[in-house]
This record gives sequence, C-alpha cells and structure tokens, in this order.
Amino acid sequence: MAWTKYQLFLAGLMLVTGSINTLSAKWADNFVAQGCGGSKEHSFQHPFLQAVGMFLGEFSCLAAFYLLRCRAARHPDSSMDPQQPFNPLLFLPPALCDMTGTSIMYVALNMTSASSFQMLRGAVIIFTGLFSVAFLGRRLALSQWLGILATIAGLVVVGLADLLSKHDDQHKLSEVITGDLLIIMAQIIVSIQMVLEEKFVYKHNVHPLRAVGTEGLFGFVILSLLLVPMYYIPASSFSGNPRGTLEDALDAFCQVGRKPLIALALLGNISSIAFFNFAGISVTKELSATTRMVLDSLRTIVIWALSLALGWEAFHALQILGFFILLTGTALYNGLHRPLLTRLSRGRPPAEEGEHERLLGASRTAINDAS
Repeated sequence: MAWTKYQLFLAGLMLVTGSINTLSAKWADNFVAQGCGGSKEHSFQHPFLQAVGMFLGEFSCLAAFYLLRCRAARHPDSSMDPQQPFNPLLFLPPALCDMTGTSIMYVALNMTSASSFQMLRGAVIIFTGLFSVAFLGRRLALSQWLGILATIAGLVVVGLADLLSKHDDQHKLSEVITGDLLIIMAQIIVSIQMVLEEKFVYKHNVHPLRAVGTEGLFGFVILSLLLVPMYYIPASSFSGNPRGTLEDALDAFCQVGRKPLIALALLGNISSIAFFNFAGISVTKELSATTRMVLDSLRTIVIWALSLALGWEAFHALQILGFFILLTGTALYNGLHRPLLTRLSRGRPPAEEGEHERLLGASRTAINDAS
C-alpha cells in the first residue's frame, strides 16, 4: 500500500530532525570562543547544560500532548486518556535514568566523532534484551539472540575503526577510547530506563507524548538545580571549562554571547528533539514500529555522510562494515527480517495492521534517540 503525503512527511520529519539532533550538538561542541572574565578561547564543552536543553525539548512535548487533547475533545480519541489513574511520580525513576544517560552521552560526544557516537548507541539492544529477560520475564527468539551477537560484533568493528583512525589534537586516542566506553556505559542506563518505562509506565496506557513530556519536566528541573553544585565540583581532565569544574553554566552563557551561532546550534538541538519525538510516535501510529526502526537506522548514514562532508572526521572503511553489522543486528532483534521472508514465501506484502511498539521502538533517542 502506497504511503500518503502525510506519512511521507512524518517519515521525512523523523529522519531530518533525528539527524539534526546529533549534528547540532556536535556543531556546538566544535565552536571555540572566549568565556567569562576575559579567559582565553576554548571549546564549547558544556555537556550538562546541553542536556538541560535536551530535556527542555522533551518538556515541550507536553504542549503537543495538550494540543492533541483539545483536538480530541472535539473528535473523541480514547488514546489520549489513560485507562486507569496513575501517579506522575512513576516517571521519576526513568527520568533519572534518562538524565544520567543523556549527560554521559553528551560528555562522550565531546570526545569522539558524531558517526561513531550514533553507531555505538546501537549497544542499547544488547542490554535491553538482557534486562527484558531478567526483569520482564521475556523469552527472546533465536533471531533476537543472533541480533545481540551481531550487535556485539558490530561494536567491536566500530571501536576498532576508532582505534585505527587518525586523531587530531581535538580528539586524542585516549579521549576517543574513553568516549566510546562512556557511550556504551550510557546505553546500560538507557536500557534500564526502557525496562522501567515498560514495567511501570506504559502498562497504565499513558500517551507517549505525555510520558516524554513528563520525563522531560523532571529531567529539566532536577538537572537545572544540579548545575549549581556542578559549578563548584572539580572535574580535572573531564572538564572543558577554564575553572576546571564539572559544569560552568556562566562560562557557557559568556561564550554564547561572544559567538551567537552557538545559540543557533543549541536551539537546533532543543527543537529537533521535540519534533523527533513527535514524529517518531506518529510514524509508529501511522505506519509501524518496524518503519520507525528503519528510519532511525537511516539517520546514522545521514549523520556519517554529513560529518565526512563537513570535515568533522576522516573516512575509515571499517566504519562501513561496522555499520552494516550493527544494522543487521538491529534488523534481527526487531524482526525486520520477517516481512522480507513472508514476502518471499507468500509473494505478497505482509499485513502490518495492529503492529505495536516493541521495547526499543517505544522509546525515544535522547540526542537522543532513544533512541
């Protein structure tokens, strides 16, 4: 069945905004400007402040939810209301996981390339699968176990490509290795978030936009308050500001004032995460969770191609191999091979009606994505 113009628009919106989300964050990291008090020029390395902006983008999904709710008042839509009462504090544990994982990933993005960052986020499949077996009592199919093994192999190849690539003064080998490990560590936390969301949140049939927006509210408020103690906590080599503290929000605002293009990059990051979440949820509703996973994989190609075109990283052939192995792992885990096998065996496209979001498909990407 051919896609409608609206469905094509949603697919394009998800692909574009998902790519902008990672690229705008990396663009901000590449800026160099003076900070407060006449300090010398230095890179814009403010991962926790960027994470606050990301949560602000998620928080804006609440506005979209209430707009849809007003529309549903005129055209009743049962999906806009939970089937049973729920406590908003249920969102707090996954929001804390989201806050921690996202902050770690922003730190890692300062240390490695945008394409490797996006590819290594595929590690979420490994830990989500294992945690779903341990805590949700799921039984994984053989194809899902093969998908996990393929993902592990793909991560090894991508990591090897980073080790063999040429590194400049901005990304030294030790920093790249640390960044890659931090990304994988963050995926463990993101996997815990996904399991918590499925176990405690989505069983209440909470609308996804409301779930994203509420978690964004918690993350925005908590992380904004944490910026105050972070201003005084020493961070040695992990700090990118002249004061050597965990985060210096004042220094960030001074750099933005001296180079306004940084504000444009931050705005792109904030707005893209909001539209990406909305588009992702809409794609799942209008098309399928499988389509959403395919589009999410395609944005890795877009990010990689643009990073090469902009000169942000050097080409390495191993990344191609690593990407295709990771793509195979994602396809196997999420059952993307089944429609193809059905088409080949029956000679007609399989029905996708009633396809629901899987554990991975139900979540968003923090710089996402997360997902």
